[in-house]
Amino acid sequence: MHAHLPELRSFLSAHRLPADYAELAQQWFAPLADELALYRERTERPLIIGINGSQGSGKSTLAALLRELFRYRHEQNAIDLSIDDFYLPREQRQQLAQEIHPLLATRGVPGTHDVALMKRTLSELVQGGRPVPVPRFNKATDDREPEQQWQMADSPQDIVIIEGWCLGAPPQNEADLQAPINTLEAKADAEGLWRRYVNRQIIERYQSLYDQIDIWIMLKAPSFDCVCQWRLEQEQKLAGQPGNNEGKNRIMGAAEIGRFIEHYQRLTVHMLKSLPARVHYLYELDSNRNICSASQPRRIELP
Repeated sequence: MHAHLPELRSFLSAHRLPADYAELAQQWFAPLADELALYRERTERPLIIGINGSQGSGKSTLAALLRELFRYRHEQNAIDLSIDDFYLPREQRQQLAQEIHPLLATRGVPGTHDVALMKRTLSELVQGGRPVPVPRFNKATDDREPEQQWQMADSPQDIVIIEGWCLGAPPQNEADLQAPINTLEAKADAEGLWRRYVNRQIIERYQSLYDQIDIWIMLKAPSFDCVCQWRLEQEQKLAGQPGNNEGKNRIMGAAEIGRFIEHYQRLTVHMLKSLPARVHYLYELDSNRNICSASQPRRIELP
């Protein structure tokens, strides 16, 4: 691993990872990258890889690691994107909150992303011909960065990786939408308008996005109970980043995280049950994010 990825030490430092993540990468993710790189070579066209995982599961770290592995081990151009960078700007979410439901002011659920921009960006990154602007979202300020601060990415890329907590989420049946799943839904969405809107967005807009993805990976949490703690750790990590001085950017505390995570409980629980059988590579995690098992529920069939 060290011979093929000379920047691993810097990678661990940049992502504030423990030294034993190198062993995790060597055992599980270097072989994954090798296999995916072979698919890229055999198909002779760019691939789009989707990574699903609940908040704090390590999906953004995995996406960044795979990018480095493709570059250093296989000399393949790769870029990693997050569905989070395609959130609608705060002003547009506030408009949705006024016109449809107040809970849509909170980023995260399907319906709060610019799906058209995401689909266009993915297409342009694999088609090539010119540099592609990639949006950036600042979670600390809860708003999209100005366009002049967007990254300009080379195209075409050999491999495009996109990760997201709700990426690949299938819609729910109407019967499953009837009862509230937590206090937030019971108090703020008693009539189910918000959750039905989110479900419609998956059907009408997100499934066409999923069709662009060639290969699916899932980092599966053991249960929803772990997610709140993982998300709190994620926020603390955000608070410790350079430039996030107190009073400048908005960082959530434990109580606020508890309510915030309730926005995602319904879909997270649904995906933990329904998504594993749909992905190509499944990694089951324990409460410490160690990999308990790995499997390939679906065969990869590329045109």
